[in-house]
Amino acid sequence: MPSCVMPNLCRENNSALFARDRSGLIGNLCMAVLLTLALALNASTAFAANKAAPGFTINDLDGKPLSLADFKGQWVILEWTNPGCPFVQKHYKAGNMQATQQFASEKKVVWIQVNSTTPSHSDYLKPNEMKEWNTEMKAKVSRAVLDEKGSIGKAYGAKTTPQIVLINPAQQIVYNGAIDSIRSANPADIEKATNYAKKAIAEGTAGKPIGEPTTTPYGCSVKY
Repeated sequence: MPSCVMPNLCRENNSALFARDRSGLIGNLCMAVLLTLALALNASTAFAANKAAPGFTINDLDGKPLSLADFKGQWVILEWTNPGCPFVQKHYKAGNMQATQQFASEKKVVWIQVNSTTPSHSDYLKPNEMKEWNTEMKAKVSRAVLDEKGSIGKAYGAKTTPQIVLINPAQQIVYNGAIDSIRSANPADIEKATNYAKKAIAEGTAGKPIGEPTTTPYGCSVKY
Protein backbone atom coordinates (compact mmCIF):
# COMPACT_ATOMS: atom_id res chain seq x y z
CA MET A 1 0.00 0.00 0.00
CA PRO A 2 1.57 3.36 -1.00
CA SER A 3 2.73 5.57 1.84
CA CYS A 4 3.34 9.28 1.93
CA VAL A 5 6.89 10.13 0.94
CA MET A 6 6.71 13.52 2.69
CA PRO A 7 4.96 12.91 6.05
CA ASN A 8 4.98 16.51 7.29
CA LEU A 9 3.61 17.87 4.05
CA CYS A 10 0.96 15.14 3.99
CA ARG A 11 -0.11 15.97 7.53
CA GLU A 12 -0.40 19.67 6.60
CA ASN A 13 -2.37 18.86 3.44
CA ASN A 14 -4.69 16.49 5.33
CA SER A 15 -5.29 19.14 8.02
CA ALA A 16 -6.04 21.74 5.36
CA LEU A 17 -8.44 19.38 3.58
CA PHE A 18 -10.20 18.53 6.86
CA ALA A 19 -10.56 22.20 7.75
CA ARG A 20 -11.88 22.99 4.28
CA ASP A 21 -14.38 20.09 4.39
CA ARG A 22 -15.53 21.09 7.88
CA SER A 23 -15.95 24.70 6.76
CA GLY A 24 -17.97 23.57 3.76
CA LEU A 25 -20.17 21.35 5.92
CA ILE A 26 -20.84 24.17 8.38
CA GLY A 27 -21.63 26.49 5.50
CA ASN A 28 -24.13 24.02 4.04
CA LEU A 29 -25.77 23.52 7.43
CA CYS A 30 -26.09 27.28 7.89
CA MET A 31 -27.65 27.64 4.45
CA ALA A 32 -30.11 24.84 5.25
CA VAL A 33 -31.11 26.51 8.53
CA LEU A 34 -31.55 29.88 6.82
CA LEU A 35 -33.65 28.31 4.06
CA THR A 36 -35.86 26.57 6.62
CA LEU A 37 -36.36 29.82 8.52
CA ALA A 38 -37.13 31.67 5.29
CA LEU A 39 -39.75 29.10 4.30
CA ALA A 40 -41.30 29.22 7.76
CA LEU A 41 -41.43 33.01 7.67
CA ASN A 42 -42.96 32.97 4.22
CA ALA A 43 -45.59 30.46 5.30
CA SER A 44 -46.50 32.46 8.40
CA THR A 45 -46.78 35.63 6.30
CA ALA A 46 -48.84 33.99 3.58
CA PHE A 47 -51.25 32.21 5.89
CA ALA A 48 -51.44 34.62 8.83
CA ALA A 49 -54.63 34.37 10.87
CA ASN A 50 -56.08 36.43 13.73
CA LYS A 51 -55.19 39.70 12.08
CA ALA A 52 -57.26 42.41 10.45
CA ALA A 53 -58.66 41.39 7.07
CA PRO A 54 -57.39 43.70 4.31
CA GLY A 55 -60.23 45.84 3.00
CA PHE A 56 -61.14 45.94 -0.67
CA THR A 57 -63.69 47.39 -3.05
CA ILE A 58 -64.32 45.83 -6.46
CA ASN A 59 -67.16 45.26 -8.91
CA ASP A 60 -68.75 41.81 -8.89
CA LEU A 61 -69.56 39.75 -11.99
CA ASP A 62 -72.77 41.78 -12.46
CA GLY A 63 -70.85 45.05 -12.36
CA LYS A 64 -72.15 45.98 -8.93
CA PRO A 65 -69.69 47.42 -6.39
CA LEU A 66 -68.71 45.13 -3.55
CA SER A 67 -66.76 46.20 -0.47
CA LEU A 68 -65.63 44.02 2.41
CA ALA A 69 -66.67 46.84 4.74
CA ASP A 70 -70.29 46.26 3.67
CA PHE A 71 -70.22 42.94 5.51
CA LYS A 72 -68.94 44.12 8.87
CA GLY A 73 -70.90 42.29 11.56
CA GLN A 74 -71.23 39.17 9.38
CA TRP A 75 -69.12 36.08 8.83
CA VAL A 76 -67.47 36.05 5.39
CA ILE A 77 -65.69 33.39 3.34
CA LEU A 78 -63.31 34.27 0.52
CA GLU A 79 -62.79 31.38 -1.89
CA TRP A 80 -60.01 31.60 -4.46
CA THR A 81 -60.93 29.73 -7.61
CA ASN A 82 -59.88 29.05 -11.20
CA PRO A 83 -62.17 26.83 -13.32
CA GLY A 84 -59.18 25.67 -15.37
CA CYS A 85 -57.46 24.13 -12.33
CA PRO A 86 -57.83 20.34 -11.83
CA PHE A 87 -57.94 20.80 -8.04
CA VAL A 88 -60.83 23.26 -8.36
CA GLN A 89 -62.56 20.87 -10.77
CA LYS A 90 -62.13 18.06 -8.23
CA HIS A 91 -64.17 19.92 -5.60
CA TYR A 92 -66.76 21.43 -7.96
CA LYS A 93 -67.44 18.41 -10.17
CA ALA A 94 -67.82 16.19 -7.11
CA GLY A 95 -70.14 18.75 -5.49
CA ASN A 96 -67.90 19.22 -2.45
CA MET A 97 -67.40 22.95 -2.91
CA GLN A 98 -71.14 23.51 -3.39
CA ALA A 99 -71.91 21.44 -0.29
CA THR A 100 -69.45 23.55 1.68
CA GLN A 101 -71.04 26.71 0.27
CA GLN A 102 -74.48 25.44 1.27
CA PHE A 103 -73.22 24.66 4.77
CA ALA A 104 -71.86 28.22 5.00
CA SER A 105 -75.17 29.66 3.81
CA GLU A 106 -77.04 27.73 6.50
CA LYS A 107 -74.70 29.31 9.06
CA LYS A 108 -75.46 32.80 7.62
CA VAL A 109 -71.94 33.13 6.20
CA VAL A 110 -71.47 35.40 3.16
CA TRP A 111 -69.50 33.50 0.49
CA ILE A 112 -67.43 35.63 -1.90
CA GLN A 113 -65.77 33.76 -4.75
CA VAL A 114 -62.55 35.38 -5.99
CA ASN A 115 -60.84 34.62 -9.30
CA SER A 116 -57.44 36.37 -9.36
CA THR A 117 -56.38 35.08 -12.80
CA THR A 118 -54.74 37.79 -14.88
CA PRO A 119 -56.42 38.57 -18.25
CA SER A 120 -53.21 37.64 -20.09
CA HIS A 121 -53.35 34.00 -18.89
CA SER A 122 -55.04 31.26 -20.92
CA ASP A 123 -57.17 30.32 -17.88
CA TYR A 124 -58.76 33.78 -17.75
CA LEU A 125 -62.54 33.92 -18.06
CA LYS A 126 -64.55 37.05 -18.80
CA PRO A 127 -67.32 37.97 -16.33
CA ASN A 128 -70.08 36.37 -18.44
CA GLU A 129 -67.99 33.21 -18.89
CA MET A 130 -67.37 32.99 -15.15
CA LYS A 131 -71.10 33.43 -14.51
CA GLU A 132 -71.91 30.67 -17.01
CA TRP A 133 -69.43 28.33 -15.31
CA ASN A 134 -70.93 29.05 -11.88
CA THR A 135 -74.38 28.34 -13.28
CA GLU A 136 -73.18 25.09 -14.83
CA MET A 137 -71.54 24.05 -11.58
CA LYS A 138 -74.59 25.15 -9.55
CA ALA A 139 -72.28 27.15 -7.31
CA LYS A 140 -73.94 28.53 -4.19
CA VAL A 141 -71.89 31.73 -3.80
CA SER A 142 -73.26 34.99 -2.41
CA ARG A 143 -71.12 37.13 -4.74
CA ALA A 144 -68.31 36.50 -7.22
CA VAL A 145 -65.54 38.81 -8.42
CA LEU A 146 -62.72 38.89 -10.94
CA ASP A 147 -59.61 40.21 -9.19
CA GLU A 148 -57.86 40.89 -12.51
CA LYS A 149 -55.05 42.98 -11.01
CA GLY A 150 -54.46 40.41 -8.27
CA SER A 151 -54.60 43.07 -5.57
CA ILE A 152 -57.04 41.16 -3.35
CA GLY A 153 -55.22 37.86 -3.76
CA LYS A 154 -51.84 39.37 -2.95
CA ALA A 155 -53.23 41.24 0.06
CA TYR A 156 -54.42 37.93 1.51
CA GLY A 157 -51.36 35.94 0.46
CA ALA A 158 -53.48 33.69 -1.76
CA LYS A 159 -51.16 31.06 -3.24
CA THR A 160 -53.41 28.36 -4.65
CA THR A 161 -56.77 27.56 -6.13
CA PRO A 162 -58.71 26.58 -4.18
CA GLN A 163 -57.85 28.50 -1.04
CA ILE A 164 -60.24 29.46 1.75
CA VAL A 165 -60.19 32.48 4.06
CA LEU A 166 -62.74 32.87 6.89
CA ILE A 167 -63.33 36.36 8.28
CA ASN A 168 -65.22 36.99 11.52
CA PRO A 169 -67.81 39.77 12.12
CA ALA A 170 -65.03 42.03 13.48
CA GLN A 171 -63.34 41.59 10.08
CA GLN A 172 -60.41 39.58 11.36
CA ILE A 173 -58.99 36.59 9.52
CA VAL A 174 -59.65 33.52 11.66
CA TYR A 175 -58.87 30.81 9.11
CA ASN A 176 -56.63 30.80 6.04
CA GLY A 177 -55.69 27.66 4.14
CA ALA A 178 -56.90 24.53 2.38
CA ILE A 179 -60.48 23.43 1.94
CA ASP A 180 -59.58 19.97 3.25
CA SER A 181 -56.80 17.73 4.49
CA ILE A 182 -55.95 15.49 1.54
CA ARG A 183 -53.69 17.18 -0.97
CA SER A 184 -54.77 15.53 -4.21
CA ALA A 185 -56.82 16.11 -7.35
CA ASN A 186 -58.63 12.80 -6.89
CA PRO A 187 -62.36 13.20 -6.06
CA ALA A 188 -62.28 9.81 -4.31
CA ASP A 189 -60.22 11.40 -1.52
CA ILE A 190 -62.93 13.89 -0.55
CA GLU A 191 -64.90 11.50 1.68
CA LYS A 192 -61.75 10.52 3.57
CA ALA A 193 -60.60 14.11 4.13
CA THR A 194 -61.29 16.52 6.98
CA ASN A 195 -63.13 19.52 5.54
CA TYR A 196 -61.17 22.35 7.18
CA ALA A 197 -63.52 25.01 5.80
CA LYS A 198 -66.65 23.41 7.31
CA LYS A 199 -64.82 22.80 10.57
CA ALA A 200 -63.70 26.44 10.86
CA ILE A 201 -67.18 27.73 9.96
CA ALA A 202 -68.84 25.45 12.53
CA GLU A 203 -66.43 26.44 15.29
CA GLY A 204 -66.43 30.14 14.52
CA THR A 205 -70.17 30.60 14.17
CA ALA A 206 -70.68 28.62 17.40
CA GLY A 207 -68.46 31.07 19.26
CA LYS A 208 -65.65 28.56 19.70
CA PRO A 209 -61.94 29.15 18.99
CA ILE A 210 -60.83 27.91 15.58
CA GLY A 211 -58.91 24.70 16.26
CA GLU A 212 -56.70 25.03 13.17
CA PRO A 213 -56.55 28.70 12.14
CA THR A 214 -53.97 28.05 9.42
CA THR A 215 -53.31 25.11 7.14
CA THR A 216 -51.20 24.86 4.01
CA PRO A 217 -53.43 25.23 0.96
CA TYR A 218 -52.93 22.96 -2.04
CA GLY A 219 -53.87 23.19 -5.69
CA CYS A 220 -52.79 25.16 -8.74
CA SER A 221 -50.82 28.36 -8.26
CA VAL A 222 -52.85 31.56 -8.51
CA LYS A 223 -52.26 32.90 -12.03
CA TYR A 224 -51.32 36.50 -11.16
